[in-house]
Amino acid sequence: MTIDRIGTIDPIQPGNRPGRAGQTGGTPKTDSINISSEAQEKAEFFRVRELAMNAPDVRTDRVAELKEKINDPSYINDRLLNATADRLIEALFG
Repeated sequence: MTIDRIGTIDPIQPGNRPGRAGQTGGTPKTDSINISSEAQEKAEFFRVRELAMNAPDVRTDRVAELKEKINDPSYINDRLLNATADRLIEALFG
């Protein structure tokens, strides 16, 4: 039985290394990527979402401040009620 050589690479003779043919000593190429505006918007959304998820659920200082205001009988008046109603209407109907 005889085994013939496959291909043109001779193990005794030095030759070109596989995968290096066609390389030149010219300027190296630089890699670059382009990120679409949609991807940038999604990345910003996820960043803000992570900030919101990591924020504390209860702001105890604000809760204490609001409790003091509500316990004060002069705090809730017509001006405050009208301002609150205006804000609700603006938030709901834009």
